[in-house]
Amino acid sequence: MEISAVGRLEVRVTAADVGKRVSVRHLNHAGAAVEKFTDTVGVLTSWDDGVLLITRRSGETVRVPESSLVAGKVVPSAPARRRGPAASYEELARVAARAWQPLESERLGAWELRAAAGFTRRANSVLPLGDPGVPLDEALAAVRRWYAARGLPARVQTATGAEGTQELLCAELERRGWVREVTAELWVGGLAPVADRGAEPSGVVLSREADEAWLARYRRRGASEVALRVLGRADPRCGSRRCPARTPRPPSGRCVVDGRWAGFAAVEVDPAQRRRGLATAVMAALAVRALDEGASAAWLQVEDGQRGGQGAVRRYGLRPRTTPTTTTARTGILVPGR
Repeated sequence: MEISAVGRLEVRVTAADVGKRVSVRHLNHAGAAVEKFTDTVGVLTSWDDGVLLITRRSGETVRVPESSLVAGKVVPSAPARRRGPAASYEELARVAARAWQPLESERLGAWELRAAAGFTRRANSVLPLGDPGVPLDEALAAVRRWYAARGLPARVQTATGAEGTQELLCAELERRGWVREVTAELWVGGLAPVADRGAEPSGVVLSREADEAWLARYRRRGASEVALRVLGRADPRCGSRRCPARTPRPPSGRCVVDGRWAGFAAVEVDPAQRRRGLATAVMAALAVRALDEGASAAWLQVEDGQRGGQGAVRRYGLRPRTTPTTTTARTGILVPGR
């Protein structure tokens, strides 16, 4: 609530403030003999057709008719310790790694060597979060041997714009001739705005397990048996939307709830079905379930080759994660040069 110098309540919130944290006072029962006021604080997730949707920190969405507004203003964001998306690179790296569990792994100091018969780079690469316990050249030789024994290329997952030793490791690998196989930005944000994007999630079917039918929609599928084992080990929530029989491949997606984090991946829409809100419906249905299970923040990775989808990701309220120096954090998979 804001009070002017003459004691008048003012509404200083407009539709241009969507996405910001606001505080509004509104009438509970307009026209009643005794007027009752309610104060609501949260993120203004939409302002359409004369109705404001405000998402509280708990994930609850409050509908406020514009006509009932008495006062309102934009307020500062909650302290960092209370914001869902605030997290160190190491926390997010571990959360993302758990979303794609390997079938086998081995420790090399603070490095984790992971393999899953080649299904997804993330489950078949080294996660180096600290000191390997041996000189770097010795560690890399051990990595090469470990993956060669499994018929896999040696891969190391690193990050630029990250805290700690990650920048140094990237530089040292590149100096030794390692090259980037793929690079992605890590996008984060509140989970409630993702859930609010879906107006009608009733056509989405949710399942605890990915099955062969779901896997058939996944364009990056590998060996089906291996893929299902990797997906199942992370206890995902998988969703697909029912579509008419004439559509060749109904859209689908995957979400992994890990504490306060909900990670989204494998959101697939047939090119012939795009721009119909199908991906949004799948994402929203998964987000609603994740909220019910205690998550409050969302993350996903956007590969450089997927830049065309950044506009859609921004509409979910997600943004590239930045470091304290505002550098965008980017993850990459590096492989030895030829």
